[in-house]
Amino acid sequence: MSRRPLIAIPSRFAASTSALRYAAVVTARALAEAVYQAGGEPFLMHPVDAGRAADRLADAAGLLLPGGGDLSPEVYGESVAHEQVYDVDAEQDAFDLAAARHALTAGLPTLAVCRGLQVVNVLLGGRLRQHMEVDHRHVVHPVAVRPGSLLAEVTGAEKITASCYHHQCVEALGQGLVAVAHAADGTVEAAELAEPAGWFVGVQWHPEDTAATDPVNQRLFDALVTAATR
Repeated sequence: MSRRPLIAIPSRFAASTSALRYAAVVTARALAEAVYQAGGEPFLMHPVDAGRAADRLADAAGLLLPGGGDLSPEVYGESVAHEQVYDVDAEQDAFDLAAARHALTAGLPTLAVCRGLQVVNVLLGGRLRQHMEVDHRHVVHPVAVRPGSLLAEVTGAEKITASCYHHQCVEALGQGLVAVAHAADGTVEAAELAEPAGWFVGVQWHPEDTAATDPVNQRLFDALVTAATR
């Protein structure tokens, strides 16, 4: 029986959880289950010690950059934070950026979800809109997928029903990123690299929300694990 490929998922700091008495380090159960369903082994990483991120990812076959709180606007050159910016954590930002940098350079298969896409965009010199006047929190809507994109190939769909929870979005794409899906209001909902070193897809929505009942969204995790198995 072959071993499941390790899919690294940086955990998130939480002030509290119902199952624990103190502050916690967590990941979304639906995210881990989607990776496991795809045949991968969720490998939850403590998001600290950014300087050793590359070494710590040495045993990982793939990387899943998950959703979470907002990146500090200072990371993309904005000194004033909008009042809606929340859960900023400098240690978390540093680790996510370091993990993304290693993955993109080394060609480690990577799926970036919500904040994860924003991390990659900022890493590559892009900017974020700190707050959308009509945000996409608790929104389920169709997104149009660009024909011929890796996203279209992976999902087999021209439109995807996307479960969104974000109040920020891509304002300007980072170097080498190409938008491959949009919401009806023009929001960039997915991006790929024009010349990737390895498999990469970034989506602004949360495919794990519906992966258990929607095969199209589950295919994103399936494709990540397939790429990690090669």
